Amino acid sequence: MEKTEDNLICSGNFAESETLSQIKISLDEEKGIYPLANIFKALGDPTRLRIIYALSKSPLCVCDIATLLDMTQSSISHQLRVLRNLNLVKFKREGKLVIYSLDDDHVFRLFEEGLEHIRHQDI
Repeated sequence: MEKTEDNLICSGNFAESETLSQIKISLDEEKGIYPLANIFKALGDPTRLRIIYALSKSPLCVCDIATLLDMTQSSISHQLRVLRNLNLVKFKREGKLVIYSLDDDHVFRLFEEGLEHIRHQDI
């Protein structure tokens, strides 16, 4: 690589062309990168992260979450719908109540890893 003022200019490939082809195929998969980007986009919202954190502690109804976050039930329901559509949260009915919980342990691990990264960076 040649160094110019603030840019590095690549004068050739480091990886073999077969390796590059395999990576390109993996990056283009509709079942991989795009759904993951949608999950990260959803997790980019502070309210949704707060909901995920609350649900990591206990299953809760919309009223409980609204009280915890000091928000309206309507806005919480909207955020839960986004999370539910991405299979990040699930719900079950108990009489008239709808109880939400994390879909599985992977969801909390994503959250936890993000927090660990922040702590590691001392941001």
